[in-house]
Amino acid sequence: MREEGEGYDDRRDEGRRGTRAAVHAASGGRLGAAHPRQEGPTDLRLVPPAMAAWATSAVMLDAAPAWVTGTAVGCLILAGVLMTLRVGRVGRVPGAMTGGRSGWPAVTAAAVLVCVAAAAVSAGLHGADLRRGPLPALAERYATVIAEAEITSDPRFVRPRVRGPAPAPTAVLFEADVRRVETRDGATMVTRTPVLMVVDVERRRSSSSAGDRPSPWLALLPSTRVRVTARVVPPADGGDIAAVLRVRDPKVPEVMGEPSAAQRLAGRLRAGLREATDGLAPDARALLPGLVVGDTARITPELDEAFKETDLAHTLAVSGSNLTIILVLLVGPPGLAQRVERRGLAPRLGISLRTTALLGGALTLGFVIVCRPDPSVLRAAACGAVALLALATGRRRSLMPALATAVLLLVLYDPWLSRSYGFLLSVLATGALLTLAPRWSAALRARRVPPRLAEALAAAAAAQALCAPVVAVLSARVSLVAVPCNLLVEFAIAPATVLGFAALATAPWAMPVAKALAWCAGWPAGWIADVARTGAALPGAGVDWPGSWTGAVLLALATVALLLAGRRLVRHPWWCGACGVLLLLAVVQPPPLTRVVTGWPPPGWRFAMCDVGQGDATVLAAGAGTGVVVDAGPDPVLVDRCLRTLGITRIPLVVLTHFHADHVAGLPGVLRGRQVGAIETTAYQEPSDQAEFVRREAAARGVPVTRAAAGEERRTGGLSWRVVWPPADPTVVPEGPNDASVALLVRSAGLRLLLLGDLEPPAQRALLRSPAGPLLAGVDVLKVAHHGSAYQDPGLLSRAAPRLALISAGADNTYGHPAPGTVAALRAMGAVVLSTDRDGALAVTGEGAELGVAGD
Repeated sequence: MREEGEGYDDRRDEGRRGTRAAVHAASGGRLGAAHPRQEGPTDLRLVPPAMAAWATSAVMLDAAPAWVTGTAVGCLILAGVLMTLRVGRVGRVPGAMTGGRSGWPAVTAAAVLVCVAAAAVSAGLHGADLRRGPLPALAERYATVIAEAEITSDPRFVRPRVRGPAPAPTAVLFEADVRRVETRDGATMVTRTPVLMVVDVERRRSSSSAGDRPSPWLALLPSTRVRVTARVVPPADGGDIAAVLRVRDPKVPEVMGEPSAAQRLAGRLRAGLREATDGLAPDARALLPGLVVGDTARITPELDEAFKETDLAHTLAVSGSNLTIILVLLVGPPGLAQRVERRGLAPRLGISLRTTALLGGALTLGFVIVCRPDPSVLRAAACGAVALLALATGRRRSLMPALATAVLLLVLYDPWLSRSYGFLLSVLATGALLTLAPRWSAALRARRVPPRLAEALAAAAAAQALCAPVVAVLSARVSLVAVPCNLLVEFAIAPATVLGFAALATAPWAMPVAKALAWCAGWPAGWIADVARTGAALPGAGVDWPGSWTGAVLLALATVALLLAGRRLVRHPWWCGACGVLLLLAVVQPPPLTRVVTGWPPPGWRFAMCDVGQGDATVLAAGAGTGVVVDAGPDPVLVDRCLRTLGITRIPLVVLTHFHADHVAGLPGVLRGRQVGAIETTAYQEPSDQAEFVRREAAARGVPVTRAAAGEERRTGGLSWRVVWPPADPTVVPEGPNDASVALLVRSAGLRLLLLGDLEPPAQRALLRSPAGPLLAGVDVLKVAHHGSAYQDPGLLSRAAPRLALISAGADNTYGHPAPGTVAALRAMGAVVLSTDRDGALAVTGEGAELGVAGD
């Protein structure tokens, strides 16, 4: 009788092939599916060492050298003791080495200790990199230096949120390693210290186009060496940089060394993809480079906020899924990778399994080069490649060890990942897909849910359940639309990614073909953007939540309670349907139902002041679903949400009183998904960049732009208004944008309203002396000028003598709006004074003796 290892006879070989075919049939051919007999219990032995290394890295980055050394030496000694005892026990007990898993706890403990020691040493060395060299001491003195640095990341434009009349100055940010420092006293020091470089720049107007000419700093590639004169300041929140270098002379970067060949190739490919997408719709043009290679330079703050609100921000970051999609195209479903029935392009082209593996490795290397070899990309490549390699066996049991191995190696390679929220979310999402998602998918299939829908729903729900507590810490908000939005975009991500990579690869050699591929990819990319915008605009898209780790624990407990309740509810389809309808109503919040439940907006409202923070956005009711919008506030999301709550779908006219950002930056939110007849602005086109922004947004949607002048009268429905400022005389030059504000005297049935924009005392006094001055006496409602600032003309306030004075101001704003003196003066005249910073959104109802106001 032959032994097993000597070979197989034909009957045994045929039987094994039959068994293999049966297992394959049972798997259903789905991604990573395997026969139950192949699975067994999940192997978690590598999880404790990985978690221990992660925790140690997070703690030891700031530890003193003595603590690092003591921890490493102590752990190695204890590990040696444990293994010595283990070996001694094996020697005394014959067969102990094969006696099951009774000895594994000691081995696992020793492995944990060794990993802790390694992590302590790695974290200690990386932490010391930030404390050594001259930059920390120079940062404490805020010294000005001449530094030579090597760029390590892509430069990117950053413009903070609008917090006042004008946006904060635009800056270009990039990470770099400082190699040489020269101080003012002539001392030169050689170092290698990671820093963040901030270059204050201005977008310069091109004489040949209406667009902006980008800063030359944005053209720099990683590995380029530059020489700058900068002020060294301490980092705001620590992290993996030793200092911040603020460059004050940003005209032209002084290049000391060209980028590497790999980075030049990557830059050429990325530039080709941007050129190929130039002709697409704005959303697809901005989104496609982000989906493919993580290039988010074109993503507007509004679109970025929409992706965050719907928990779709992961699609804009380079992740393991990008690489997995491309490799699946090559090798087919990974569960079949080692079988004769394997699919994908490789077997169709006659490529052997070994060559396929080499091509997969080449694709992975190319992915790292094009997407930049920074820690986040390396993390994505490692997780994607390791997970795909484990899936190639067709056994989910090997996936958790693969994930634990990736975590362990990555935190040892870059200990700063242990403090990265992105890394934590990536690991949690992957762990959810490997542990919870298969069980939830099986449970849904057992209840007759179609297999692919069950897998998609289980994956989205599992990732959301584990990641939501961490997201709540970052955003102080819990998205209620994350799962459906992720489901709706899932089928579009793969074609957008594949076609985008094809455009990337062909752009340098065949741009027309690349443009055609990009046009095809633009459809799914536009769908993803539409889903994000629509989900973010829903009134109940999210709920506020404590942004702390205590809040995260509370959310985790709430999630567990919800899952336990859900297990009982699924047995009762009618209850499930009722809960689903209630959730849908809570998210959509139809205006009629919202009015019944919350009383907002009040029936018969005439004028509404939206709560948009430190800015202005008001609405004049002009019929069912119709309103004239005066100013758009600083935030597109907030004004869009306000208009949706009010039920406004048609806007005959948008009046932008002047071009300060806190009045016009929210314009995309007003225009989104609504019929807009025209936009009317002041004739004073300053600030020029904001005026150009308004013209660009209007042109993109085919909305005409006109200019207002005193004496103009208009009517729509039961609403009429007269422009009382600025004067039509072009020779009258205002002192600034505020004094050029469009002021309106409005009649809504028997109600008279005066909207003053941001007029300041000089213009207010001129308005009193103008032909419209007598018309301003005795108004019912006054929209107080300039957010209720202290600069008001008493004569105008006395002439208007409002019964109700409304002020739009942001809570805790730094301008002191509304000014106590202004509020006191209005109240002394008998006016009721309300402001959005204290009372939220406001709506005026009634007229005459029935005049009233309601708050949201």
